[in-house]
Amino acid sequence: MTRLVLSSIILLSLSLSPVMGQPRITPPGQLPNDVRLEPLKDLNGYFPMTTAENQQDWSQRRRYLQRKILVALGLWPMPEKTPLNAVIHSRKEMDGYSLEKVYLETMPGYFLTGNLYRPLGLNKQTGKIPGILCPHGHWKNGRFYDAPESTLTRQLNDGAEQFEEGGRNPIQARSVHLARIGCTVFTYDMVGYADNTQISFHIAHGFDKQRARMNSAEKYGFFSARAESFLQNIMGLQTWNSIRAIDFISSLDEVDADRIAVTGASGGGTQTFIVSALDPRVKVSMPAVMVSTAMQGGCTCENACLLRIGAGNVDFAAMFAPKPLGLTAADDWTVEMETKGFPDLKQLYTLLGKQDNIHLEAHLNYPHNYNHVCRKAMYAFMNKHLDLGFAEVPPERDYKYQGETELTVWNAEHPAPQGGDDFENSLLQAWHKDTHSTLDGLLTKQAKSLRQFKEVVGGGIDIVVGQGLPKATRLDWEQTHKQAINGCLEIGGTLTNLDSQSANPILFLYPENWNQKVVIWITESGKSGLYQNDGTLNANVKSLIDQQYCVVGVDLLYQGEFLADGKQPHRTRRVESNAREAAAYSFGFNHTLFARRTHDILTTISFVFHHESLPEDISLVALDSTGPLAIAARAQARGVISKLAANTGGFRFANVQDIHSPNFLPGGAQYFDLPGMLAVATPASTWLAGEKDVPAIVERAYKANKSSNNIEAHTDGDNASAVEWLLKAAK
Repeated sequence: MTRLVLSSIILLSLSLSPVMGQPRITPPGQLPNDVRLEPLKDLNGYFPMTTAENQQDWSQRRRYLQRKILVALGLWPMPEKTPLNAVIHSRKEMDGYSLEKVYLETMPGYFLTGNLYRPLGLNKQTGKIPGILCPHGHWKNGRFYDAPESTLTRQLNDGAEQFEEGGRNPIQARSVHLARIGCTVFTYDMVGYADNTQISFHIAHGFDKQRARMNSAEKYGFFSARAESFLQNIMGLQTWNSIRAIDFISSLDEVDADRIAVTGASGGGTQTFIVSALDPRVKVSMPAVMVSTAMQGGCTCENACLLRIGAGNVDFAAMFAPKPLGLTAADDWTVEMETKGFPDLKQLYTLLGKQDNIHLEAHLNYPHNYNHVCRKAMYAFMNKHLDLGFAEVPPERDYKYQGETELTVWNAEHPAPQGGDDFENSLLQAWHKDTHSTLDGLLTKQAKSLRQFKEVVGGGIDIVVGQGLPKATRLDWEQTHKQAINGCLEIGGTLTNLDSQSANPILFLYPENWNQKVVIWITESGKSGLYQNDGTLNANVKSLIDQQYCVVGVDLLYQGEFLADGKQPHRTRRVESNAREAAAYSFGFNHTLFARRTHDILTTISFVFHHESLPEDISLVALDSTGPLAIAARAQARGVISKLAANTGGFRFANVQDIHSPNFLPGGAQYFDLPGMLAVATPASTWLAGEKDVPAIVERAYKANKSSNNIEAHTDGDNASAVEWLLKAAK
């Protein structure tokens, strides 16, 4: 609003009866109508695919989803591809195929294990053949699986399997037959299964309680707060193994690198659609009994913080479009796939002009499986899209089941590597060092390097924070309070973000003659932090209003009017349906409290920025423990916030040791921690308290931009000094 209109409002408001005290927006006894006060979403929620109206929208959505997956899995940027040092040994010729044992060094000192199945009769004159990866899923003992007699009997009776010998292991059955029909197949272990035990099964798949001995800077393990802060998770490690498995199979002499496929069921289905979404070398993908709008994957190895907030497995499978994608459904969580999920996928493939490349094989009379019936459909799909050349694929025939003794990779000549806590810690430390080295190398003294730094580091922070500035059209304002008091006009109401369904009580304090400049002041107690106990304005806020600034206060989630008892939460909520202390079960589907409070600030910034009164300048102030929130918000609103005054208190996300802390933020430490959020906002003016010096990465960023004078740091800067700086910087 203009100065004239504002002055008129103040004159009209003088007739209002001023009530000394801190104004309330929500009716007494009520909490704001905010969906975030309801129970959290979990893996059993509903995850419909986000559809696109045109190819351009889909392309943009796909790029975003790919970055989201990579960030969530700790693969943004990708680790260095160190030598695989692949070892293939103990070749045996079987009936129509050969069987070999393999181990690969996917990270220094860490080995992926599995078996290689190849057609017999290969020679140098034979043409190149397809290579197929077979991740196995959660069958007991993985590729060593041997079906219980009762299970096999039932499957033989209902037609799910054909052979008493070959029906014992569906993983082995498909590997054998794919080799017999002319493909090289690599069946590899999930983390903790079969020969891959450097990280134990209990840790990778059965983790249930935080380990005090593995939660410090010097020694930490998977699922610890520190590992989550660096986005190091089992799902990321398994995905990296799949990427390196593609490296391996593509390097084999007989394999056509342009005909790589992946197929797996259950947890192996999760691995299938994730690696297919990320690695362009995959040409055909068939995740079985896993893609659905319902349960998203129950194991700790299938969940990662940030991953499924605003997305789900159907979205991830869709990322493979328009390449050939085959799916199966059964009487499990995929039972409704024909009507929920698959129609959206088919619509996308039609939009992209490749409707013949999508196929769903639904056999709802069978439970969760990758049985003979579904494998038969898979062989036909591979034959069609990998050009195997069969008019009709030969049917499966029996083979001699191979157990652990015949399949295990390790023996006296090839001893198993060491694992355990110390190895787990060293693996994570090395992973982090590798990532940090890559990120650190992005920023040089060259000004042009800052752009790439912001794209990578800022792109990661964007996923970690989880929201940018909302569109003005997605904000709704309801004014419920207005009075002239304390030498200014109080205007209060509720600001609703229609996308997140947040509802924040907000207060605007206008001077009589507004200078078109706004200061959004964030405090530990919300908008009441603008006042003293007697209801008068605190001195620093009053000094800004005296200088004709508009000051804005807001109740962030679980501040002020969000609290029935007036007390701040000391621990965040977690998903009640799963008591295991793995952060991904809560924060793979929901934002943390830190993120949601940051979103509230961003929503406030967007409303002010897009307001019809056209403010000329917006500053952000947070001089108590909310400083990190303001820094995170400014990282996402770089071009809108001209000045930031914040107290970090020396805070770093890497030092948060409790996954239920209000300050816990998955990935918060990954991109240079809090200083990284400051660095991506270069060259905006910044005043810091709580820092002895300008953090190194921040100083480098400002120097690269030749704007070092735009930032200053103070160990003990007080609020009055911050306001003085703000007023001086505005001149």
